[in-house]
Amino acid sequence: MPQQRINPLSRRPKQRRLVVAVRGAAGAGKSVFAASLADAGLGRLCFFDTERKARLLPGSDGTTFDAIEVQHPDELPEFIDWALDGDGRAQGYGCYALDSWAMYFGRKHRETLHAVRTRTGNPLATPTADELAADQMMYQEVLRRLCVDSGACVVITDQIAAKGREEREENEMGQVLPMTASGLEYFVDVMLELSVRVVGFEQVRIARVVKSNSPAFPVGMEFSNPAFKDLLDRLGDGPKPTTSEPEVIEAPTPEEQLPVGPTLDDLLARADAFGLARADLIIAARHYCGLTDLELLSSDQITELIDRMETRYRGSATEELTAKVSKNGHAKKNGKAK
Repeated sequence: MPQQRINPLSRRPKQRRLVVAVRGAAGAGKSVFAASLADAGLGRLCFFDTERKARLLPGSDGTTFDAIEVQHPDELPEFIDWALDGDGRAQGYGCYALDSWAMYFGRKHRETLHAVRTRTGNPLATPTADELAADQMMYQEVLRRLCVDSGACVVITDQIAAKGREEREENEMGQVLPMTASGLEYFVDVMLELSVRVVGFEQVRIARVVKSNSPAFPVGMEFSNPAFKDLLDRLGDGPKPTTSEPEVIEAPTPEEQLPVGPTLDDLLARADAFGLARADLIIAARHYCGLTDLELLSSDQITELIDRMETRYRGSATEELTAKVSKNGHAKKNGKAK
């Protein structure tokens, strides 16, 4: 029976998808923006609420979207698995929000800090760089599951712990983005910084792009009273592959595969015909191919060794035969002369 394997061409991007992080001070409207996913026409929104404030948003009781309160940070990975791979798939979720990453990361980091101080007995001890790196790898699994594995539009809210810090420090791009120590910016397509301005006698929420992987959202661009649908509209229709490729393709069975060149058995047979032992082949393979294991030789390398044997030993055999014929002819000539 033919075996099946994944067709790489079937993995061309087909979906208009955007992963957005929203940073800002308290009251800037981060949760409101995240909840606007429910009105973007993407399907039902699953809203992971680590701050337990989603109860203040209209429709969070299940009428518009599902807000799931995370009472302990260790529940969050379990809830994400439930939504992506478990019974939650029956809800038909088409987009996800995490409000907020800072709360989850902060509480998990506090556990690490408490463990270090308990272990050392020093109330002022802090985790080492290696311990922090290990924590970040573990915490970022939450981001990877939501931003990558979900394959859906995602909004993650965060906080700016030290406003203005990004203007004083530098990195390889000349400016440090406002970030949690967890590296959230590496998992998102666009990062927005939300603030509130007073225009005339009204308060206006302003979202400014501070990090972008898309030319549709240049750094510095601003949106007034933004909703997620505004970003989708600016993004456009998204990728449209010219052809539709099957998800899986049939791989030929070993019997159906045609040999692409000489094999090791061919090499051994040619060596035996020329009176060469396997040890001689190993020496030649090490010299010409850099390998001492004949099983690792490629078809091209086997071809090269066979060609070298043909040139070396076929030539020698021809020379010996020519010399022998010449010698016999000379001897007959001398015999006639006598």
